[in-house]
Amino acid sequence: MRPGEPVDLPAYGAGAAPDAPALLLTGLCKAFGGNTAVDQVHLAVPRGSFFGLVGPNGAGKTTSLSMAVGLLRPDAGSARIFGVDVWEDPVRAKSLVGVLPDGLALPERLTGRELLTYTGQLRGLDAATVAQRAAELLGVLELDSAERTLVVDYSAGMRKKIGLAAALLHAPKLLVLDEPFEAVDPVSATTIRTILQRFVASGGAVVLSSHVMALVEQLCDHVAVIARGRVVASGPLDQVRGGQSLEATFVDLVGGRVGGQEGLSWLAS
Repeated sequence: MRPGEPVDLPAYGAGAAPDAPALLLTGLCKAFGGNTAVDQVHLAVPRGSFFGLVGPNGAGKTTSLSMAVGLLRPDAGSARIFGVDVWEDPVRAKSLVGVLPDGLALPERLTGRELLTYTGQLRGLDAATVAQRAAELLGVLELDSAERTLVVDYSAGMRKKIGLAAALLHAPKLLVLDEPFEAVDPVSATTIRTILQRFVASGGAVVLSSHVMALVEQLCDHVAVIARGRVVASGPLDQVRGGQSLEATFVDLVGGRVGGQEGLSWLAS
């Protein structure tokens, strides 16, 4: 298998409602102490879409995605994956989604292949299927040469790639990825783009959280902007950006001050 060649993703399993959005968030709320991190987030991710989620630091993106996939229980509201309630039927909902969370914690004393084997067993896949898919994923993501290397010795980029492999292993219908290209080299980034674009073309949906506006514009057909714990804009990419760049629209919507124009005179001395 050549580097960059897309993974032959298996057919989707059963369990999804036929007409439901890939992801539907309704009135999600979450507070930590006296700080409201997420305040009535409503969001619908269409089937077959490449959906970008953008927002400033501390806007509530990661908290919203954590509640959406069952990693963090909301104070109020609901999350549904293809119509399946994440908190009422978590096993069924989680069988439909692959997740690459922010700050992914991995079993440090396993090799890459052992991690995928362990993940596959947790997912209830048979040994032959796990072995085949693990070999394909390790090859395509150029991790096969390090398959006997312990995860503790992986670089930051390698950790991202093995985390993505684990998210893809059970052939989900929805991928929720928090900064999947962070610390990944350009060659590997191109491979990941190809995998994700093929995943969407075959009927899957991807939710991508990123601070890189150019990347979101290049990959995504839908986008949502979160600021201060609320969705301030959501829809098709061209509709949201309204004839200008996504970055310019983002600055307009978020209302932030563009710094660096005053002060710090000592840097120019």
